[in-house]
Amino acid sequence: MAHRAAARAAQRLRAGAVGARHAVRRHPRQRRARGADLRPARARQHDRRLHHARRHPRDHGPGHGHRGPRGRGQPRRGRPDRLAQPEGEGRVSETAPLSAEPLSTGVSTVRRGGAVRRLLRHPLGLASSAVLAAIVLGVLLAPVLSPQGPEVSSLRDAFAGPRAGHPLGFDSAGRDVLSRLLYGGRNTLSGVLLALAVALALGVPAGLVAGYRGGRFDAASSWIVNLVMALPAMVVLLASRAIVGPTVWVLMVVLGVLVSPNFFRLVRGIVVGVRGELYVDAAKVSGLSDLRIVGRHVLIVVRAPIIILMALVAGIAVGLQAGLEFLGIGSGDLPTWGAMLNEAFKNIQRAPGLLLWPGLALGLTNAALVLFAAALRDVLEDRGATVSPRRRRTPVEPPRSVAGERAELLSVRDLAVSYGSREVVRGVDLDVSAGEIVGLVGESGSGKSQTAFSILGILPEGGRVSRGSVTVRGREIVGLAEREHRALRGDVIAYVPQEPMSNLDPAFTIGSQLVEPIRVKLGLSRAEARAKALDLLRQVEIADPERVFGMYPHEISGGMAQRVLIAGAMSCDPELLIADEPTTALDVMVQAEVLGLLRRLQRSRGLGVLLVTHNLGVVADLCDRVAVMSEGRVVETGPVAQVLHEPRDPYTRRLLDAVLDDAPAREPWTPPADSPGSPGRPDPEDSQDPKDSQKPKDSQDSQEVAR
Repeated sequence: MAHRAAARAAQRLRAGAVGARHAVRRHPRQRRARGADLRPARARQHDRRLHHARRHPRDHGPGHGHRGPRGRGQPRRGRPDRLAQPEGEGRVSETAPLSAEPLSTGVSTVRRGGAVRRLLRHPLGLASSAVLAAIVLGVLLAPVLSPQGPEVSSLRDAFAGPRAGHPLGFDSAGRDVLSRLLYGGRNTLSGVLLALAVALALGVPAGLVAGYRGGRFDAASSWIVNLVMALPAMVVLLASRAIVGPTVWVLMVVLGVLVSPNFFRLVRGIVVGVRGELYVDAAKVSGLSDLRIVGRHVLIVVRAPIIILMALVAGIAVGLQAGLEFLGIGSGDLPTWGAMLNEAFKNIQRAPGLLLWPGLALGLTNAALVLFAAALRDVLEDRGATVSPRRRRTPVEPPRSVAGERAELLSVRDLAVSYGSREVVRGVDLDVSAGEIVGLVGESGSGKSQTAFSILGILPEGGRVSRGSVTVRGREIVGLAEREHRALRGDVIAYVPQEPMSNLDPAFTIGSQLVEPIRVKLGLSRAEARAKALDLLRQVEIADPERVFGMYPHEISGGMAQRVLIAGAMSCDPELLIADEPTTALDVMVQAEVLGLLRRLQRSRGLGVLLVTHNLGVVADLCDRVAVMSEGRVVETGPVAQVLHEPRDPYTRRLLDAVLDDAPAREPWTPPADSPGSPGRPDPEDSQDPKDSQKPKDSQDSQEVAR
């Protein structure tokens, strides 16, 4: 159970930590955020010298940093002076001034103390952390807090109740219960730490090597792990006790060996999914050893799941150790919570209160560990979806210009979207009125989707609106809390994504995926939500809505899946629809049907539609106005007829020139008149020079290939 819970958390953490969509671009920022630099030492040394030379220009001549026979200031021949770096905030150019401030990163990395602050803001995290801190502090201060030693006894005080200096009373041997509780907690937690240390030492390194290297070691270690997991833990512990005697420390070592397969399988599964990522390949190409790659780029991915599993395993270890001590299998000479339970159970008729304190300590410790693991999972899973405290306190710059009348439904002014210190969208002005379809067109990477995501409030990990204003029905939505953004989605703003098949959950039927948001947003009963979902399927022109309602996504076509997504977007009667490339993954016939459906729904409902696309044909067929984006800016906007027939911006003209609709049909290829073998010109083989006939056959073949 512990392994499965941590694995589920790891699956989501891995998606946020090594997102494959922009792995190559994000990699330099990630490694900079972690303090790692994949360049060779010579390149790093050159940067340090360059930085020092700029700070102290009088101390260095123009050729500082390069000495030797090849001349001052000349790099080594045949070898680049430094590795090429990708564009962005991670790039240091020769002309750009170096700042003393640390570079901001585009990805959401865990700052020092950031996860701790979020954990303490979590109610369960705060409560469990407080309980665990109190328990640990109490057992560490046992010599100070205890009235007497744990083994000091007085038979005349046997079963005596609480009194001054002894608030919990005495046990059957006249020993102070508080002292034994504190010292017993020290021994119990020490045994848990020993078991965790053994499990981590065996499971984590083996899982890293098996997952990263694979091969025979992976096969052999997996076989051993499966064998260990097949052994009954209690039987092995009893056998160990019979062999080595009643010592709790040996039993904890054996327990650590038995739980180490959980760490092995968790780590191996994550590493297998990470080792093929592009940033790991980039680290290999940069010349890093496998040890450094695993230590810097792979271990950081498995760190959070390991911590979660440690908390769960610690709770299990506390329970198992107490159970063994309760059965009398552990050491009788050490005070532990399990031994106190054993003694209290023997005297339950005479002093039932002795069961309370060790049982309460065990219950609080186990509950706190389980709740701590759950809170830690929530904190680490949501680190990409929540804005860091530092970023949350950073105010959004107001728009530089709000000139012009703003649309009542959607109005965007001077919008800028940043990832770290790099602006990917800047100065975007956009308006969508009710009953209007506005196309947002541009090539891939122009910032269309980032603009749409900023309006929806669902920017990817690391992104933020750094400047500008976005109003929906006159309400400013930049800077709203996630709860307020969520209230707008569905019944005010709806979204139709691209790639319909990948946006439907294959584990649920079409009907359940339509009914659930209707019930949540509109508060309808199950029967009413079902009737509304069937009506929506009819509105999007699905022939047999009853049958499709009970089907799974893999049982329908791509065009039908896109209609289902449109039905889901329309389910809460929104006023604004944002469609991001809704026809990209569809064939031409289905594209026409979906576009016609969008047009009919827009006219019947009076929707305002923002259509994100790269297809000018779709814009000409569907939109009323169009905004053309290039390199994160809107370069031209206006009515469709004006922009398509009288473009003012050179980029718009280039987009129109790239359309092949009016291009003439390609004619069959014919060789040029002066080419060898063409009509009227003899073939060179027919007039071969006698000298050429003496050349080797392979030389003649190479000449033929060249011709």
